[in-house]
Amino acid sequence: MSTTEPKVESRSVRVPGATLYFEVRGAGPALLCISGGPTDADLFADLASRLADRYTVVAYDQRGHSRSTLDGEPADISVAAYADDAAAVLAAVGDEPAYVYGNSGGGTIGIELVARHPDRVRALVAHEAAMFSLLPDAEYWRGRLEEIDRTYRAEGVFAAMGLFGAMVEEGGPKYSEEMAQSPPTPEAQEMMARMTGNFDLFVAHELVPIVEYEPDLDALRRAPTRVVVAAGETSGEQAARRSALALAERLGIDVTYLPGAHGGWGSDPQEFAERLHEALRGT
Repeated sequence: MSTTEPKVESRSVRVPGATLYFEVRGAGPALLCISGGPTDADLFADLASRLADRYTVVAYDQRGHSRSTLDGEPADISVAAYADDAAAVLAAVGDEPAYVYGNSGGGTIGIELVARHPDRVRALVAHEAAMFSLLPDAEYWRGRLEEIDRTYRAEGVFAAMGLFGAMVEEGGPKYSEEMAQSPPTPEAQEMMARMTGNFDLFVAHELVPIVEYEPDLDALRRAPTRVVVAAGETSGEQAARRSALALAERLGIDVTYLPGAHGGWGSDPQEFAERLHEALRGT
Protein backbone atom coordinates (compact mmCIF):
# COMPACT_ATOMS: atom_id res chain seq x y z
CA MET A 1 0.00 0.00 0.00
CA SER A 2 1.26 3.47 -0.87
CA THR A 3 2.11 5.77 2.05
CA THR A 4 0.58 8.76 0.25
CA GLU A 5 -3.13 9.22 -0.30
CA PRO A 6 -3.85 8.78 -4.03
CA LYS A 7 -5.33 11.65 -6.00
CA VAL A 8 -9.05 11.25 -6.67
CA GLU A 9 -10.37 12.31 -10.07
CA SER A 10 -14.14 12.81 -10.35
CA ARG A 11 -15.79 12.19 -13.72
CA SER A 12 -19.20 11.51 -15.22
CA VAL A 13 -20.61 9.58 -18.17
CA ARG A 14 -23.99 9.79 -19.87
CA VAL A 15 -26.06 6.61 -20.16
CA PRO A 16 -29.67 6.14 -21.32
CA GLY A 17 -31.84 7.82 -18.71
CA ALA A 18 -29.10 8.97 -16.33
CA THR A 19 -25.74 10.61 -15.75
CA LEU A 20 -23.33 8.45 -13.75
CA TYR A 21 -20.79 9.90 -11.34
CA PHE A 22 -17.56 7.96 -10.87
CA GLU A 23 -14.17 8.35 -9.20
CA VAL A 24 -10.74 7.23 -10.41
CA ARG A 25 -7.66 6.61 -8.27
CA GLY A 26 -4.22 5.16 -8.88
CA ALA A 27 -2.41 3.62 -11.84
CA GLY A 28 -2.27 0.21 -13.48
CA PRO A 29 -4.95 -2.04 -14.95
CA ALA A 30 -8.52 -0.89 -14.34
CA LEU A 31 -10.36 -2.31 -11.33
CA LEU A 32 -14.05 -1.45 -11.25
CA CYS A 33 -15.70 -1.67 -7.82
CA ILE A 34 -19.48 -2.11 -7.75
CA SER A 35 -21.32 -1.54 -4.49
CA GLY A 36 -24.61 -3.04 -3.34
CA GLY A 37 -27.64 -1.74 -1.47
CA PRO A 38 -28.32 2.00 -1.28
CA THR A 39 -24.60 2.85 -1.08
CA ASP A 40 -22.33 4.78 -3.44
CA ALA A 41 -18.72 5.05 -4.61
CA ASP A 42 -17.40 6.21 -1.24
CA LEU A 43 -18.04 2.74 0.19
CA PHE A 44 -14.76 1.81 -1.52
CA ALA A 45 -12.68 4.89 -0.63
CA ASP A 46 -10.48 3.09 1.89
CA LEU A 47 -10.13 -0.06 -0.19
CA ALA A 48 -9.28 2.01 -3.27
CA SER A 49 -6.51 3.83 -1.41
CA ARG A 50 -4.97 0.45 -0.48
CA LEU A 51 -5.04 -0.84 -4.06
CA ALA A 52 -4.24 2.34 -5.99
CA ASP A 53 -0.54 1.45 -6.24
CA ARG A 54 -1.50 -1.64 -8.26
CA TYR A 55 -4.70 -0.67 -10.09
CA THR A 56 -6.55 2.24 -11.58
CA VAL A 57 -9.44 1.87 -9.13
CA VAL A 58 -12.81 3.04 -10.44
CA ALA A 59 -15.93 3.32 -8.27
CA TYR A 60 -19.26 4.83 -9.20
CA ASP A 61 -22.65 5.82 -7.84
CA GLN A 62 -25.33 3.64 -9.40
CA ARG A 63 -28.06 5.40 -11.36
CA GLY A 64 -30.30 7.44 -9.09
CA HIS A 65 -27.90 7.08 -6.16
CA SER A 66 -26.25 10.10 -4.55
CA ARG A 67 -24.44 12.02 -7.33
CA SER A 68 -25.71 9.91 -10.28
CA THR A 69 -28.86 11.67 -11.42
CA LEU A 70 -31.87 10.28 -13.28
CA ASP A 71 -33.32 12.11 -16.27
CA GLY A 72 -36.91 11.42 -15.21
CA GLU A 73 -38.98 9.95 -12.41
CA PRO A 74 -37.72 6.83 -10.60
CA ALA A 75 -38.84 3.48 -12.02
CA ASP A 76 -37.91 -0.18 -11.58
CA ILE A 77 -34.33 -0.82 -12.66
CA SER A 78 -33.33 -4.14 -14.20
CA VAL A 79 -30.06 -5.86 -13.46
CA ALA A 80 -29.37 -5.71 -17.21
CA ALA A 81 -29.59 -1.90 -17.09
CA TYR A 82 -27.19 -1.84 -14.14
CA ALA A 83 -24.75 -4.06 -16.04
CA ASP A 84 -24.92 -1.80 -19.10
CA ASP A 85 -24.17 1.16 -16.80
CA ALA A 86 -21.09 -0.63 -15.46
CA ALA A 87 -19.95 -1.34 -19.02
CA ALA A 88 -20.38 2.36 -19.89
CA VAL A 89 -18.19 3.38 -16.94
CA LEU A 90 -15.52 0.90 -18.08
CA ALA A 91 -15.70 2.24 -21.62
CA ALA A 92 -15.19 5.77 -20.28
CA VAL A 93 -12.00 4.63 -18.54
CA GLY A 94 -10.37 2.62 -21.34
CA ASP A 95 -10.58 -0.15 -23.90
CA GLU A 96 -8.74 -2.97 -22.13
CA PRO A 97 -10.63 -5.70 -20.23
CA ALA A 98 -10.84 -4.74 -16.56
CA TYR A 99 -10.79 -6.44 -13.22
CA VAL A 100 -14.13 -6.14 -11.42
CA TYR A 101 -15.02 -6.50 -7.75
CA GLY A 102 -18.70 -6.48 -6.78
CA ASN A 103 -20.13 -6.95 -3.31
CA SER A 104 -23.70 -8.05 -2.48
CA GLY A 105 -25.98 -6.52 -5.12
CA GLY A 106 -22.82 -5.23 -6.77
CA GLY A 107 -21.71 -8.83 -7.17
CA THR A 108 -25.01 -9.59 -8.88
CA ILE A 109 -24.44 -6.68 -11.27
CA GLY A 110 -20.92 -7.99 -11.90
CA ILE A 111 -22.32 -11.41 -12.84
CA GLU A 112 -24.72 -9.83 -15.34
CA LEU A 113 -21.90 -7.62 -16.65
CA VAL A 114 -19.90 -10.74 -17.52
CA ALA A 115 -22.96 -12.36 -19.13
CA ARG A 116 -23.77 -9.30 -21.26
CA HIS A 117 -20.32 -7.80 -21.87
CA PRO A 118 -17.82 -10.66 -21.42
CA ASP A 119 -15.04 -8.96 -23.39
CA ARG A 120 -15.09 -6.04 -20.95
CA VAL A 121 -14.07 -8.12 -17.92
CA ARG A 122 -10.75 -9.87 -17.39
CA ALA A 123 -11.65 -11.27 -13.98
CA LEU A 124 -14.63 -10.82 -11.66
CA VAL A 125 -14.73 -11.35 -7.92
CA ALA A 126 -18.42 -11.64 -7.03
CA HIS A 127 -18.45 -11.31 -3.23
CA GLU A 128 -21.61 -12.76 -1.68
CA ALA A 129 -23.80 -11.76 -4.62
CA ALA A 130 -27.30 -11.67 -3.16
CA MET A 131 -29.16 -14.09 -5.46
CA PHE A 132 -31.80 -15.55 -3.19
CA SER A 133 -33.46 -17.21 -6.20
CA LEU A 134 -30.69 -19.84 -6.04
CA LEU A 135 -31.52 -20.91 -2.49
CA PRO A 136 -33.63 -23.96 -1.63
CA ASP A 137 -35.69 -21.74 0.69
CA ALA A 138 -36.22 -19.05 -1.96
CA GLU A 139 -39.94 -18.87 -1.13
CA TYR A 140 -39.15 -17.91 2.45
CA TRP A 141 -37.01 -15.00 1.27
CA ARG A 142 -39.65 -13.97 -1.26
CA GLY A 143 -42.03 -13.68 1.67
CA ARG A 144 -39.55 -11.48 3.51
CA LEU A 145 -39.33 -9.20 0.47
CA GLU A 146 -43.12 -8.96 0.32
CA GLU A 147 -43.16 -8.01 4.01
CA ILE A 148 -40.64 -5.24 3.33
CA ASP A 149 -42.80 -3.94 0.47
CA ARG A 150 -45.98 -3.95 2.61
CA THR A 151 -44.18 -2.16 5.41
CA TYR A 152 -42.79 0.43 3.02
CA ARG A 153 -46.25 1.25 1.70
CA ALA A 154 -47.89 1.31 5.15
CA GLU A 155 -45.19 2.71 7.45
CA GLY A 156 -42.56 4.34 5.25
CA VAL A 157 -39.01 3.79 4.13
CA PHE A 158 -37.24 3.73 7.50
CA ALA A 159 -39.44 0.96 8.85
CA ALA A 160 -38.85 -0.97 5.62
CA MET A 161 -35.09 -0.48 5.83
CA GLY A 162 -35.18 -1.81 9.38
CA LEU A 163 -36.69 -5.03 8.07
CA PHE A 164 -34.16 -5.12 5.24
CA GLY A 165 -31.30 -4.80 7.73
CA ALA A 166 -32.71 -7.66 9.80
CA MET A 167 -33.02 -9.79 6.66
CA VAL A 168 -29.37 -9.16 5.73
CA GLU A 169 -28.17 -9.99 9.26
CA GLU A 170 -30.23 -13.16 9.71
CA GLY A 171 -28.00 -16.15 10.33
CA GLY A 172 -24.81 -14.23 11.02
CA PRO A 173 -23.15 -11.14 12.51
CA LYS A 174 -25.29 -8.27 13.76
CA TYR A 175 -23.71 -5.41 11.82
CA SER A 176 -26.08 -2.82 13.27
CA GLU A 177 -24.95 -3.62 16.82
CA GLU A 178 -21.26 -3.47 15.90
CA MET A 179 -21.69 -0.15 14.07
CA ALA A 180 -23.38 1.38 17.11
CA GLN A 181 -20.31 0.62 19.25
CA SER A 182 -17.92 2.89 17.34
CA PRO A 183 -18.59 6.55 16.47
CA PRO A 184 -18.66 7.16 12.70
CA THR A 185 -16.03 9.34 11.03
CA PRO A 186 -17.11 12.61 9.40
CA GLU A 187 -16.68 10.94 6.00
CA ALA A 188 -18.93 8.05 7.06
CA GLN A 189 -21.54 10.49 8.36
CA GLU A 190 -21.52 12.32 5.03
CA MET A 191 -21.90 9.07 3.10
CA MET A 192 -24.72 7.95 5.42
CA ALA A 193 -26.58 11.19 4.74
CA ARG A 194 -26.33 10.53 1.00
CA MET A 195 -27.36 6.89 1.47
CA THR A 196 -30.47 7.96 3.37
CA GLY A 197 -31.50 9.86 0.27
CA ASN A 198 -31.19 6.62 -1.73
CA PHE A 199 -33.46 4.53 0.51
CA ASP A 200 -36.73 5.14 -1.35
CA LEU A 201 -35.29 4.26 -4.76
CA PHE A 202 -33.63 1.17 -3.33
CA VAL A 203 -36.70 -0.24 -1.56
CA ALA A 204 -39.28 0.71 -4.18
CA HIS A 205 -37.39 -0.04 -7.40
CA GLU A 206 -34.12 -1.94 -6.85
CA LEU A 207 -34.31 -4.50 -4.07
CA VAL A 208 -36.60 -7.10 -5.69
CA PRO A 209 -34.95 -7.09 -9.17
CA ILE A 210 -31.52 -7.57 -7.56
CA VAL A 211 -32.43 -10.27 -5.03
CA GLU A 212 -34.66 -12.28 -7.39
CA TYR A 213 -32.19 -12.13 -10.30
CA GLU A 214 -31.43 -15.47 -11.94
CA PRO A 215 -27.99 -15.68 -13.60
CA ASP A 216 -27.45 -16.95 -17.13
CA LEU A 217 -25.16 -19.82 -16.19
CA ASP A 218 -24.50 -20.84 -19.80
CA ALA A 219 -23.37 -17.31 -20.70
CA LEU A 220 -21.05 -17.27 -17.69
CA ARG A 221 -19.52 -20.59 -18.71
CA ARG A 222 -18.97 -19.36 -22.29
CA ALA A 223 -17.37 -16.08 -21.24
CA PRO A 224 -13.58 -15.71 -21.42
CA THR A 225 -13.74 -14.01 -18.01
CA ARG A 226 -12.29 -15.75 -14.96
CA VAL A 227 -15.18 -15.71 -12.49
CA VAL A 228 -14.36 -15.93 -8.77
CA VAL A 229 -17.23 -16.55 -6.38
CA ALA A 230 -16.27 -15.26 -2.94
CA ALA A 231 -17.82 -15.69 0.50
CA GLY A 232 -16.99 -14.16 3.87
CA GLU A 233 -15.13 -16.31 6.35
CA THR A 234 -17.33 -15.14 9.22
CA SER A 235 -20.71 -14.57 7.51
CA GLY A 236 -22.25 -17.58 9.20
CA GLU A 237 -25.40 -18.80 7.46
CA GLN A 238 -26.53 -15.46 6.09
CA ALA A 239 -28.50 -15.69 2.86
CA ALA A 240 -25.94 -13.76 0.79
CA ARG A 241 -23.18 -16.17 1.82
CA ARG A 242 -25.40 -19.15 1.07
CA SER A 243 -26.15 -17.57 -2.33
CA ALA A 244 -22.42 -17.49 -3.06
CA LEU A 245 -22.07 -21.17 -2.24
CA ALA A 246 -25.07 -22.02 -4.41
CA LEU A 247 -23.70 -20.02 -7.36
CA ALA A 248 -20.28 -21.66 -7.12
CA GLU A 249 -21.90 -25.09 -7.04
CA ARG A 250 -23.92 -24.35 -10.18
CA LEU A 251 -20.84 -23.06 -11.99
CA GLY A 252 -18.77 -26.05 -10.84
CA ILE A 253 -16.06 -23.93 -9.23
CA ASP A 254 -14.60 -23.66 -5.75
CA VAL A 255 -15.63 -20.89 -3.38
CA THR A 256 -12.91 -18.35 -2.55
CA TYR A 257 -13.09 -17.13 1.03
CA LEU A 258 -12.30 -13.54 1.94
CA PRO A 259 -11.68 -12.16 5.46
CA GLY A 260 -14.57 -10.93 7.57
CA ALA A 261 -18.27 -11.11 6.93
CA HIS A 262 -20.44 -9.58 4.19
CA GLY A 263 -18.31 -7.04 2.30
CA GLY A 264 -15.31 -7.78 4.51
CA TRP A 265 -17.11 -6.46 7.57
CA GLY A 266 -15.08 -6.95 10.75
CA SER A 267 -11.79 -7.79 9.00
CA ASP A 268 -8.48 -5.95 8.96
CA PRO A 269 -8.75 -3.54 5.99
CA GLN A 270 -5.23 -4.18 4.73
CA GLU A 271 -5.56 -7.95 4.99
CA PHE A 272 -8.83 -7.74 3.05
CA ALA A 273 -7.20 -5.63 0.33
CA GLU A 274 -4.33 -8.11 -0.03
CA ARG A 275 -6.61 -11.15 -0.16
CA LEU A 276 -8.86 -9.45 -2.70
CA HIS A 277 -5.79 -8.64 -4.82
CA GLU A 278 -4.79 -12.31 -4.72
CA ALA A 279 -8.30 -13.37 -5.75
CA LEU A 280 -8.37 -10.89 -8.63
CA ARG A 281 -5.01 -12.02 -9.95
CA GLY A 282 -5.64 -15.72 -9.32
CA THR A 283 -2.60 -16.15 -7.06
